[in-house]
Amino acid sequence: MNPGQDVQLDALDVSLIELLAAEPRIGVLECSRRLGVARGTVQARLDKLVDRKVIGGFGPEVSPAAIGFTVTSFVTLEISQRHGHVPVANHLAGIPEVLEAHTITGSSDLLCRIVARSNADLQRVIDQIVAYEGIRRASTIIALDEQIPYRVLPLVRSAVREGRAPS
Repeated sequence: MNPGQDVQLDALDVSLIELLAAEPRIGVLECSRRLGVARGTVQARLDKLVDRKVIGGFGPEVSPAAIGFTVTSFVTLEISQRHGHVPVANHLAGIPEVLEAHTITGSSDLLCRIVARSNADLQRVIDQIVAYEGIRRASTIIALDEQIPYRVLPLVRSAVREGRAPS
């Protein structure tokens, strides 16, 4: 399946996703029991959702704050166009505190979410980021508190309820 291609979800898909989100360690057999469908149906639906990249993984959600990285910030980067995005992304991927990076439109080229142990440690991480010659400028915003954590279940429910998930 091509990225950006819409996948049609139905009520069973949503119920399966909700169940796995609530109880990530639940097995396929228990899912089938709770959803009232055959084990093979659950496995087939799960395989299809993974193949179509609707479900991207089953790993644990780790809280950076719980392991000592209590400062979250967002950094926009302006890069030298002659270096391109890929070498800069490779540099960023080598920094453990960079949790994600996205190419963006506007006056900057990349948006990164980074974490650090303290404000002083944040300076160390930013210095490590901008040490790469392909990065011309960085602008940092420190997050004070998380109002809405990353979530997708309301979107999944809405897509089915409002018929917005075309095939």
